[in-house]
Amino acid sequence: MVNLLNQTVVVTGASSGIGKDVAVNAAISGANVILIARNQDKLLQVKNECIRVGAESAQHEFISIDMSDPEQISSGVEKIFNLTDDVDVLVNAAGFGDFSNFLETDFGKIEKMFRVNVLGLMLLTRLVAEKMIDEGRGHIFNVGSMAGKITTPKSAAYAATKAAVIAFSDGLRLELKPMGVWVTTINPGPVDTNFFSVADHNGTYLESVKNFVLDPNKLAWEIVNTFNKNKREINRPRIMELAAVLYKLAPSLGDYFAATLGNRK
Repeated sequence: MVNLLNQTVVVTGASSGIGKDVAVNAAISGANVILIARNQDKLLQVKNECIRVGAESAQHEFISIDMSDPEQISSGVEKIFNLTDDVDVLVNAAGFGDFSNFLETDFGKIEKMFRVNVLGLMLLTRLVAEKMIDEGRGHIFNVGSMAGKITTPKSAAYAATKAAVIAFSDGLRLELKPMGVWVTTINPGPVDTNFFSVADHNGTYLESVKNFVLDPNKLAWEIVNTFNKNKREINRPRIMELAAVLYKLAPSLGDYFAATLGNRK
């Protein structure tokens, strides 16, 4: 188990899903955790769980931020650095999806998806990374998706946001490495979280891909155990990582499988 005593971990999307499980596992490992999401009631519940499982000396706090609002993000980061002098690890797990045909998707929802999944992530990362650079150390985790590598029907807009996260992370990794700050991209396939209660309008997707569904706690534990290690990507499940590589080698065949096996939404 990684030892995170006296380290500060900031997690967005911390009220549920991968973000929540990452926060709790970071607390188990001894970290001081700062939780970020919109819902204060849920954040308080996660904070209490972090207190229950964490080190007695650790301090856990939460800040309510709408990740689609640049002003809230900027003021929220100020609050972060009022709570702590530096951030050792930032985990950008906030995001949502929508499984609809692109031409039938409300454009306001698409814009909101980009604001939360991409632009909000980029702004918060920029503001936190500036302080990490001053300290000459830090680790940033950005939650992308296998959808950003293998796009399937009814996920064009969502996949575009995650492809943007992956590309952003790749460029940022190269820029920050000489300054002592590491960047890791997390690209999960389907994870058994409440993400699908919003994204999947039919309510059948998880069952249709049950052989590939990830346990969120196991994924979170792997993420936390990668803190402070210079790892480029975490791609899970491994069979989808292989499929993403093969897709690039044989794109026409990849399109066929994406349009058939991948069309289960």
